[in-house]
Amino acid sequence: MKIAWIRHGSTSWNKEKRAQGGSDIPLDDEGNEQAALLSARLGKESWDVLYSSPLKRAVQTAQAAADELNVTIHLDERLQEVGGGQIEGTTESERIEKWGEGWRDLDLGREPEEDVLKRCRSFIDDLRAEHQGKQILVVSHGGIISQMLHVLDPSHVNEETMKNTSISEVVLRDNQWSCERFNCTRHLDM
Repeated sequence: MKIAWIRHGSTSWNKEKRAQGGSDIPLDDEGNEQAALLSARLGKESWDVLYSSPLKRAVQTAQAAADELNVTIHLDERLQEVGGGQIEGTTESERIEKWGEGWRDLDLGREPEEDVLKRCRSFIDDLRAEHQGKQILVVSHGGIISQMLHVLDPSHVNEETMKNTSISEVVLRDNQWSCERFNCTRHLDM
């Protein structure tokens, strides 16, 4: 079983460095171009199933892949980005101005890590039950992909920011997940 985790394409809020969280922001022109390049790459590979977060930026990225691969997109709420609470829509400087340097220590309604991990594990358990031995694409968000990778392969700890339309692959062998490709965007250089 192989899962390729794909971060959505670029949005205007990415460029402005605004926290998106659960805000439903669409791809910008560059994001649509990235999705097209990603789908061309994926079309040269073999994939059985495609899942996506229901947020626009993920669905738009997934749709380009679905069209190329001729597969159906399965939307799953558990793949939505980590909820940002009051910080959604703000930049780092705006957060510091509003709440001070220690804003990360405040309860600003952000989704608790234990809730994120619970939905990550639930999604993985369902994938394993329904798609054993399959090649699965999952289009989601940087925060949730980082959490998923940590759940699947805790030995692969990497604080690197997930790039737009990057692919990170994990493979299940002998009941053990292994991250075999991380944050790859070679399709953007073609």
